[in-house]
Amino acid sequence: MIASASLIMKYYPIFLDIEDRPCAVVGGGEVARRKVEGLVACGARVRIVARNLTERLLALRDGGVIEHVPEDYSFAAVAGSFLVFGATDDEDVNGRIAADCRRAGILVNIADDPKRCDFILPSVCRRGDLTIAVSTGGKSPALAKRIREELEDRYGEEYADLLEILGSLRGPVIARGLSADENREVFTGLLEGGILEAVRRRDWDEVRRLIREGTGEEPTLPCRS
Repeated sequence: MIASASLIMKYYPIFLDIEDRPCAVVGGGEVARRKVEGLVACGARVRIVARNLTERLLALRDGGVIEHVPEDYSFAAVAGSFLVFGATDDEDVNGRIAADCRRAGILVNIADDPKRCDFILPSVCRRGDLTIAVSTGGKSPALAKRIREELEDRYGEEYADLLEILGSLRGPVIARGLSADENREVFTGLLEGGILEAVRRRDWDEVRRLIREGTGEEPTLPCRS
């Protein structure tokens, strides 16, 4: 059944793999710096287009982490990019970036201008490989930040440790050739059996016991243990 128009979301929630993909940021200020650091953290190949850069961006350039095109915006400087961020303080330039990228089929985000964005960035809570993203559809970044801070209080570093443990067990359990439902029962049993609480207490003896009893596997514990 197709959802009615009133139920259709404006944005499709998705996590993108941008490792080794070319991404560009136009602008050299603090907003651009945040965009660049987020892209670098995900392994993108980042090009920044701006005449002047903040000290942090200069350090990234001088360290060979990002490529710098020291000139005013032109489409040639961002052509071939997978994603483009417009982060200048010139509305006309930002408008050109959005129009050029959309004509070329390049996903574009213009800072603080949702109407010119193909995508928006959520407020993110990270705990190791656990990522919880919060979006208000661009209506209230302040509310998204508030909710993200509440999530950070709720989900501590024990979730990073737990996910590392569960990830190490996934391969051996699946290799047994059991059905998907049976595999799900194994991991549900661990979670309902108190493994999170044991990890939170850093009671590694109890963690080992729960894993051995629940899976028959010898656990690999996080290096932080």
